[in-house]
Amino acid sequence: MIDAVFIDRDGTIGGTGHFIHPSDFKPYPFSLEANDLLKEAGIKVFALTNQHRISRGQATIDEFLEEFANYGFDDAFICPHRPEDLCECHKPKPGMLLKAAKKHRLDLTKCVVIGDVGATDMLAASEVGATKILVKTGWGLDSLGNYRHPWAHVEPDFIAENLLDAVHWLLNRDFLHDHDIEMD
Repeated sequence: MIDAVFIDRDGTIGGTGHFIHPSDFKPYPFSLEANDLLKEAGIKVFALTNQHRISRGQATIDEFLEEFANYGFDDAFICPHRPEDLCECHKPKPGMLLKAAKKHRLDLTKCVVIGDVGATDMLAASEVGATKILVKTGWGLDSLGNYRHPWAHVEPDFIAENLLDAVHWLLNRDFLHDHDIEMD
């Protein structure tokens, strides 16, 4: 059984992988359907995103929280720091995942992280033993090619075309594990 699914924002839910202000951000056409499928399956869905532009005053945490609430997320974990701030929450560090686990009483080994950046999303998931799904949207293809070196020691559990493909794989896999039939 899956405790929760964490979904990266930029390049996974929508956009290009670059910062887009919440008032201008548009999810991919299939992203809200993917979220709905997870919720229909009774799985909690959390946003998991680095947003260092908050520290520059280009957006606020509240603007992001409102965006994720409008998309139907159960909660959002947002790192507002720059990488050079050396915080514990900026992916690839697992701080946001650990905070979510404490807040929602999750077993992170029964959680899934879906994202487009191997060097942040997949490494953070790996740190806590979560299932790792890399999508090819956003920076996904670059993560598999030119930017594979920083996370070469980590293999995704699945490489999906997009978020909806990831959710279909996950739900089919989870259904099969929950309904294993013992053979004599």
